[in-house]
Amino acid sequence: MQMAAAQELFEERVTQIPLVRQRASDARITAIREPQDLLPLLFAHTAYKSYPQSFVDQGRWDGMLRWMQTLSVADLGNVDVRNVADVDEFLERLWAAGHCVLASSGSGGKCSFLNHTRGDRELKTRHFKHTSGWPYARSAPDRPLFWLGPIEGRNSAVEAAQINRVNWGRPGAMHALKAPLRMVDVNRAAAMRRKMADGSATPGEIAAFEAEAAAKAERGRAEMIELADLILDHRGEPIMLSGMWAQHMTIMKRARERGIGDGRFHPESIVTAGGGVKGIALPPDYKAQVDRFYGDVIRPGAYGMTELAQMMPRCEAGRYHRAPGLVWLVSDDRGERLLTPAADADAQGHATGRFAFLDLLYEGRWGGIVSGDKVTIDFNERCPCGRHGPTLLDTIARYAESGPDDAIGCAGTIDAYIRGAVDA
Repeated sequence: MQMAAAQELFEERVTQIPLVRQRASDARITAIREPQDLLPLLFAHTAYKSYPQSFVDQGRWDGMLRWMQTLSVADLGNVDVRNVADVDEFLERLWAAGHCVLASSGSGGKCSFLNHTRGDRELKTRHFKHTSGWPYARSAPDRPLFWLGPIEGRNSAVEAAQINRVNWGRPGAMHALKAPLRMVDVNRAAAMRRKMADGSATPGEIAAFEAEAAAKAERGRAEMIELADLILDHRGEPIMLSGMWAQHMTIMKRARERGIGDGRFHPESIVTAGGGVKGIALPPDYKAQVDRFYGDVIRPGAYGMTELAQMMPRCEAGRYHRAPGLVWLVSDDRGERLLTPAADADAQGHATGRFAFLDLLYEGRWGGIVSGDKVTIDFNERCPCGRHGPTLLDTIARYAESGPDDAIGCAGTIDAYIRGAVDA
């Protein structure tokens, strides 16, 4: 059924998206009959950040539109980019024209830009409704919602918070950091990091950058303490709280200052944590400390990424499960050969490789990606939790962190095609 759906989608997208058409031509794929036919049609995840950085730095927004058109279903000719001041205004112009483009946070030094339709947003919201609390809780908009980040901005993480507000938040009880996420600030910081890394930043530029970062951090700390107090004041009722590990440690520290001990939160509260530990000094047992602090609350987990609409919730056995509309394709390290149970699984039915997928949800673009993630798949038909497999083990890592370079075989040819299309 998945292959039939993939073929139906391919028939549409090959006529709509130039890069899908090019990938099919290069691989001589005319139809999708089995998973191996699909793998050569997937994009490297770097494709969505393959624009020349000069387009953003120099405000060449017409060039950004040409680049985005190679990856989008809709015609972007209705977007007015005259007198656009910066990347945030560029994004607002796209949204005003009906193109719901989201930017990643650019933690690797460059932001991705991914086109969506309003229908994509609606379908994603519906998917999150049924998966974000699974298998422990069903969503209902009846609880105070605390998001330890910005709630405004054209960013994929912000979108997740906005979706949770719809699915979980009681009207009037949505609490987040006040300042919007501005991509121009993200780009400026990334550009400065690049200059510092290659030695081109002057001492004056570095000092100004560090002073601005310190002032921003101080404002953020004050706002975080205010938000922490509000969370602690609501600890006796079911809440939903999402943040990074370091932020949870800040809440715990504030609780100690107020004389609040461990395990004082309502047991039907939902708490999620992750990320946010780079460059921050935390004790070795910070996760255990946070767990003890919140006590016996609901802690769902999920695996997802900016390029993915259908996140994969984690079951009681610590395995990640897939939605029926998400095709999993775990490949070799270069993203060129599909791993199979017969050829690659060990005695336990496990195999480790690069995570790739086709997300059948998307209307605005091709949802096929070869990611930068190293995963272990369990090909067995049953998960230890008793539900149907296959599943992913909770051992996911980035290839860039685990040793080998993030060298996806198709990345070079995709980048070359996009450069040619943009320059034409």
